[in-house]
Amino acid sequence: MNAPTLSVIPVFATPLAVIDLPIATEVNQSCTQLLKQHAAAHPEGGPGTDPLCYRGRDDLLEWQAAPVPQICAEILRGVWSTIAAVNTFSAEQLKSLSLQARGAFTIVRPNGHVPATAHPLTSWCGIYCTEAPEPSPERADSGLIRLYESRLVTVFADATNSAMRVPFTPGHYSWRAAAGKLLVFPGSITHEIPLIRATTPLTFLSVRCRFVATGQEGWSRW
Repeated sequence: MNAPTLSVIPVFATPLAVIDLPIATEVNQSCTQLLKQHAAAHPEGGPGTDPLCYRGRDDLLEWQAAPVPQICAEILRGVWSTIAAVNTFSAEQLKSLSLQARGAFTIVRPNGHVPATAHPLTSWCGIYCTEAPEPSPERADSGLIRLYESRLVTVFADATNSAMRVPFTPGHYSWRAAAGKLLVFPGSITHEIPLIRATTPLTFLSVRCRFVATGQEGWSRW
């Protein structure tokens, strides 16, 4: 007797892009220094700033001091590339979209963290790391960016669905931040940065993006 034909396909998949920016080796060090100088000159920071986690205001895309504009342009290019890779748009359709974006930077100092957060009214989030701490033997999740699974929060878990292989594995996803790498994911995903147990900080730039198609009115400012 022939065995039945079985076809298993992933549905409701979430795109996550990791991109190496080619300008990283040229600009990371100078960018990190510039961000730290700005934080020292403006200790009040933006919303959510505390002594162990400095958060800049969301005006990063308006900076003119090099190399910030160059890096932000590469981050946005990475977001566009991600969109092109996961959509069925033609090149002409992509060019017709109008981008709305805001950017900020964060310095997570030793023993600091970023609480779980998501970005409302945002379609895509890009996080680019200019400085990353070494892994900590004391805390395995130090230096990680953790993305929370939300689709399966109500699933009944038993022995048959708690050990499925990728891409069906349930649970959260952790990515270790690395200088020069850009992470792009949907802005609706809740994410956090656990406690940094290292002697050096985690420094990164982040952008929030959304797009307006031809004929749409768009949205008010965040």
